[in-house]
Amino acid sequence: MKVSVTVNTTELTDLDLQQMSQLGVDRIDFGNGNAFAGVKEQGFPDLDSLLKLQKRIRSWGMDINRVTLPNITKACMDNENASELELENSINAIKVFGEANIKIVRQRFAGDVFYGRSQPYQAIQRGGAISRGESIGLLKEKIDTPSMEELEKWWGSFQRAYKEMVPIAQDCDVNIAMHPSDTPHPDSPFGGLGLHRIIDDFPNENVGFVYCIGTRAEEGGSSLVIDEINHFGRKDRIFLVHFRNVRGSLPTAGAFEEALLDDGDLNMFKILLELKKVGFEGCLNPDHVPILAGDVADQDKKWANSNIGWKASNLGFAYSIGYIKALLTALNEVSGQ
Repeated sequence: MKVSVTVNTTELTDLDLQQMSQLGVDRIDFGNGNAFAGVKEQGFPDLDSLLKLQKRIRSWGMDINRVTLPNITKACMDNENASELELENSINAIKVFGEANIKIVRQRFAGDVFYGRSQPYQAIQRGGAISRGESIGLLKEKIDTPSMEELEKWWGSFQRAYKEMVPIAQDCDVNIAMHPSDTPHPDSPFGGLGLHRIIDDFPNENVGFVYCIGTRAEEGGSSLVIDEINHFGRKDRIFLVHFRNVRGSLPTAGAFEEALLDDGDLNMFKILLELKKVGFEGCLNPDHVPILAGDVADQDKKWANSNIGWKASNLGFAYSIGYIKALLTALNEVSGQ
């Protein structure tokens, strides 16, 4: 297993890459599909620019792990005029990333998250660290969820898109990974049942998950995470792990708060042992890192969702990367490697 970090821009400075290298980061995940050169102009990334970026990252001893395809918007999910063009752009992007030998792509679909069902708040934790919290009870007027008919129509649009994308991913030797719905409110398309439905509908070895420990723990705690790692992991459908700890969950506390890796409800080493048991060899990504005192992040604007991606001199990322690397060293010791 290796360590990756998420960036939301392709404009990486030498300081960014130098600090990642110094901290022992192995791979970089790109979380914004519209950030690549060429997307704004032609709808999908430019191969030459991508290869130059890849070469620069490799010069620091790292590589690209996961990328994000151009977004599938609500217009596309509603089968409006632009839908075919959006699918074509995603398919062309898969081909470009395949040419660059990048093995994991993620597609975002509008409507896979139910907004307005819980109240975001600023969680204050150990020593004043700032993280994201969400509460069901604090939000008194909730937006209605889709009806069964509306949700099935949404699934039809998702299936139509994947039917075109998955064969291309297979031909290009690229894994197409879905992230769970975040926040994981009941009946969200990519909640627990939805994740099963994806691989039921598309039993293809190139179809799997960016498995987000934090998001899944928010739905059902440590036991759910361990059960899902065993279920999806033994099927080789976990392509990347978002390695996040949380406090509470929606079913138990009616709320959750993201936490530093050593300060939440989950035993992260026990989870690492489960990943090892199912043969996971991909990257662990410390996503949604809480903001520590002195961090570069704009604390006034970023607290509601701490998924701000890599920032040079970010203490939270430095701590999280070091924590994961220590866990991996301990794992190798107990495994006799």
